[in-house]
Amino acid sequence: MNEKLTALLGWIDARFPLTKMYNEHVGQYYAPKNFNFWYYFGSLALLVLVIQILSGLFLTMHYKPDGNLAFASVEYIMRDVPGGWIIRYMHSTGASFFFIVVYLHMFRGLMYGSYKNPRELIWLIGMGIYMLLMAEAFMGYLLPWGQMSFWGAQVIINLVGAIPVIGEPLTLWVRGDYVVADATLNRFFALHVIGLPLILLGLVVAHITALHEVGSNNPDGVEIKKNKGPDGHPVDGIPFHPYYTVKDAFGVGVFLFFFCAVLFFMPEGGGYFIEAPNFIPADPLKTPEHIAPVWYFTPYYAILRAVPDKVLGVILMNVAIFMFFLLPWLDRCKVKSIRYRGPIFKTALAIFVISFLGLGYLGTIPATPAATVVSRILSILYFAFFLLMPIYSQLDRTKPVPERVTCK
Repeated sequence: MNEKLTALLGWIDARFPLTKMYNEHVGQYYAPKNFNFWYYFGSLALLVLVIQILSGLFLTMHYKPDGNLAFASVEYIMRDVPGGWIIRYMHSTGASFFFIVVYLHMFRGLMYGSYKNPRELIWLIGMGIYMLLMAEAFMGYLLPWGQMSFWGAQVIINLVGAIPVIGEPLTLWVRGDYVVADATLNRFFALHVIGLPLILLGLVVAHITALHEVGSNNPDGVEIKKNKGPDGHPVDGIPFHPYYTVKDAFGVGVFLFFFCAVLFFMPEGGGYFIEAPNFIPADPLKTPEHIAPVWYFTPYYAILRAVPDKVLGVILMNVAIFMFFLLPWLDRCKVKSIRYRGPIFKTALAIFVISFLGLGYLGTIPATPAATVVSRILSILYFAFFLLMPIYSQLDRTKPVPERVTCK
């Protein structure tokens, strides 16, 4: 049997670089030996992507992208399709967990300077993935055709109309109609199921390829390729397999425990994963009392609401996302890792996280005068983190960075 498998593998390798790809990206890819807890979330993001693709595939077998049938088809999946309820909840819960692991993955990049030289392109591709995920989630949010899906899409699409000159015709093109209707549902379904996932998969492959070309960052911010042994391998690196495949397998087990706990016991996430109005069919004649996007959009929604002028609010909301793309050039500090940075950066990062979480919460509640004032203060702190970074990143005191990685 072993001889036959070896012969089969040799036949494949002669026609397709299977073993070469495995060695380059898994078997002989050397990663830093000091990865910690924060390095779980990249592989977990890949896991959730697989969950979303598989669960979405099964949902499309029964879903009807029709304004008159969409909500009923979701109810049919939930009530009549064998196992349909768990597939639907797996997909909706997976969407929220996707953003949880992506936000934690991005936070790790901020802490350890994973956006700095030579990993600028990895960061830019990652941010492209983040924006595509937001578009993918927005398109999918309309598909259940419930009250919050319908009116949330109505509000967000109408923001496109704030763009000078081209706003109104662009809004009409996005909707495919003068109102959010069957045409909107059809095009959003096509983009959610086929268009955006194809681009997303391409960017994920590019992200991993770029990462393995320059090598992974680590909690010390030390480039392990600078110190190689006689065998040509980094002395502070270890093969990804079996060491990190086992480590990631443990992380997957812990992640699935929490994922299944939510999936089986609170799939609506207390109204944050699936809002109560979304269990009511879309009604164009009845507006919900409070319209808000899903929680992973709410920090930017809070920034939008904090600005009195609609056009300026839309601009700042988009700039708030775009600022992440500029991080490799805004950060002028020579040190990558937060371990060796001074108190100014640590304080700035803590304030940024607090402002982001605060804006996320304020975006979920109705706008009040007090909430608007707090949103404006937190929005200023949010933008200050980026705009002042060229100054405080140079003024900050830093510690000496070791020549080799430390296992702590």
